[in-house]
Amino acid sequence: MATNIQYDLENNLELQEPKKYKVILLNDNYSTMDFVIEILTKIFRKTVDEATQIMLEVHEKGQGICGIYSYEIAQTKVAQVDINAKKAQFPLKAILEEE
Repeated sequence: MATNIQYDLENNLELQEPKKYKVILLNDNYSTMDFVIEILTKIFRKTVDEATQIMLEVHEKGQGICGIYSYEIAQTKVAQVDINAKKAQFPLKAILEEE
């Protein structure tokens, strides 16, 4: 795993902010709106109103941002979406993208 610490010529530590990643839900023609809202409330801790807005964005624009996280957390969220979608037999997919 790469570190976010660099050394300058005088051996002083220079800390850098970790990169952030957007988790994006992609639209499909099979996952129900209720299922998408359920995913957004359970995995991404959105309120029902926030989840509804994101679900409509996914439906109308083809994708919607669920949240912005560190790499490890974003990866975990994507995996959780995949596991829950497979269990429910929906093709819902989430991806991560560097901010």
